[in-house]
Amino acid sequence: MDPISKISIARDSTFAILLEAQRRGHDIFYYIPSDLTLDGDLLVADGYSIRVQDKPEDCYALGDKKTLNLAQFDVVLLRQDPPFDMAYITTTYLLERIHPKTLVINDPSHVRNAPEKLFVLDFLDLMPATIITQNSSHIRCFRERYGDIIIKPLYGNGGTGVFHLRPDDKNLNSLIEMFQLLSDEPFITQQYCHEVGQGDKRIILVDGKVAGAINRIHSVGEVRSNMHVGGHVEHAELTVRDHEICNRLGPELRKRGLLFTGIDVIGPYLTEINVTSPTGIREIMAFTGIDVASFIWDAIESKLTTT
Repeated sequence: MDPISKISIARDSTFAILLEAQRRGHDIFYYIPSDLTLDGDLLVADGYSIRVQDKPEDCYALGDKKTLNLAQFDVVLLRQDPPFDMAYITTTYLLERIHPKTLVINDPSHVRNAPEKLFVLDFLDLMPATIITQNSSHIRCFRERYGDIIIKPLYGNGGTGVFHLRPDDKNLNSLIEMFQLLSDEPFITQQYCHEVGQGDKRIILVDGKVAGAINRIHSVGEVRSNMHVGGHVEHAELTVRDHEICNRLGPELRKRGLLFTGIDVIGPYLTEINVTSPTGIREIMAFTGIDVASFIWDAIESKLTTT
């Protein structure tokens, strides 16, 4: 995971997973991505044994630093936050060296091949209209077809760099130029979902099954509902359409070893499939009492006993 000293435990899914692992009596070893090393055929990490408690002012205690062979562990959880860049991709290549003999959650090869805004394109019939390109003429034609549009980075996260442009907005060309200057990567443009005013649901699936959900509502003056940018959380009731989407995704997630997944749904539309470092399970616990971390460890332990 990323440095534990920098997380907010009140909303951090990784911390909830740590708490549940400890409650079950598992020994936990913690390392940060930069301390992962492939030494010949050995994948080692410099890290610490760790104890955690649900107290913001005193949430963890580390043992002495040591170097351990990750192949000696039963399970490694890949909880490195995006951006989904070459550093992240390299982590997946390294962890792939020990998987599946050592179970890596989520499966590193399928994490690498399922970036949030690309994997979802396998389910185009569930999505709003979408185009991925840097080509300004194609984007202008797309806006002429659909009117209101959303433009965002292809590999962004947490709502960063998301723009809503109405049909008469004169900033489109300037915005495209800015995106082109910032990165050589294409970016994603989608039909704006007016249902976002009723919320952006985060639904957590564990081993392909619905575990819980919350509804994220954007703040006044914001188009983004992400909690990182001030969105607030409400209880969510799943609709027939929500279940239809989850039932379509479930078998594909299980097949790919994507045990812990968070999907985003606006109105009738699937907008993202988050497989890198999904969030939301602390909020689900607070609003519903559903302990998603317990479901995650049930699924991991089940896989360990059947392999």
